[in-house]
Amino acid sequence: MEAVRRCAALASSLTRTEPVDVRARRVLAALDVRLDADTDRLAVPGEHGTLIVANHVSWLDIVALLAVEPAALLAKREVAGWPLLGPMAREAGTLFVDRWALRKLPGTVAEIAARLRSGRPVAVFPEATTWCSAPGGVFRRAVFQAALDAGAPVRPVTLDYRQDGAPSTVAAFVGEDNLARSLGRVARARELTVRLRAHPELPPEGDRRSLAERARRAVLAAEPARV
Repeated sequence: MEAVRRCAALASSLTRTEPVDVRARRVLAALDVRLDADTDRLAVPGEHGTLIVANHVSWLDIVALLAVEPAALLAKREVAGWPLLGPMAREAGTLFVDRWALRKLPGTVAEIAARLRSGRPVAVFPEATTWCSAPGGVFRRAVFQAALDAGAPVRPVTLDYRQDGAPSTVAAFVGEDNLARSLGRVARARELTVRLRAHPELPPEGDRRSLAERARRAVLAAEPARV
């Protein structure tokens, strides 16, 4: 019955017309997912936008990031058609991409750089896929070229999930999982918390390889042990 109540609250929250960050917080509240964030802002004040880069565990990562910073996202094209996430992602100005269309990659990098130059924060998951535990995947370097081209700072962010204070994989969205099954697990979960830890910004210096590695080290430094 608790899962039914949460899903009903979730459906109600999606009928509201509200700013993206407010809607994201309502989604978390409807699912009884606590957001434990060590900051109320991820963008770095300044002329340019901030490239926000995070590890990737779950579709809930998107909701958690938007609840703190209503940034434009870089997401796979399929997300646009997803219930719950699709509308929020579109309202945030998400750039939807085909992960396998490598010939379009330079154009994607140029679009991210343009948004950063305009002052908009952009959030990306450089691992390009989800991982249920540390150490995660290699950070792909292309998005970091956008930060270098725009002269924009990079904000590393670590996301992880806990239940009763212990690391939890209940929100992990990997393998052959689908959104409906994952949403069901989250709706039934007890005492689920998504933790967001923001690290000091990295200046747009060096090359994209070194910048990606610095960001990855910052993210991994705060990740929990394997579960």
